[in-house]
Amino acid sequence: MDKIDYSKPLFQCTLGDLHAMLSDLLMNHQLESQPEKAPKHYVYGIAGIANLFGCSEPTAQRIKNSGEIDDAISQIGGVIVVDAEYALDLLKISKKYRKSPLMKNKK
Repeated sequence: MDKIDYSKPLFQCTLGDLHAMLSDLLMNHQLESQPEKAPKHYVYGIAGIANLFGCSEPTAQRIKNSGEIDDAISQIGGVIVVDAEYALDLLKISKKYRKSPLMKNKK
């Protein structure tokens, strides 16, 4: 492609000039605005939850049933998919809340 002449008045631009200018601007904007995202890590089933937390399957079932990681779980029928990083964050937050002085008085 030819180099874009930015000093050219707009009324003298051809459709090709306009197309080249817009595509150049959009390409630069897209490259700047898209940060790289790390791929999400998922675990599947009660066995996956047990492996993630390093516990037994009955304990993993209790963690799932407790509701502490419900936001990280997607379940359709018998298929359980868990966003691993989000589940770990939710469980850490939950443990911090349970250890707070305000929760020691409540039973």
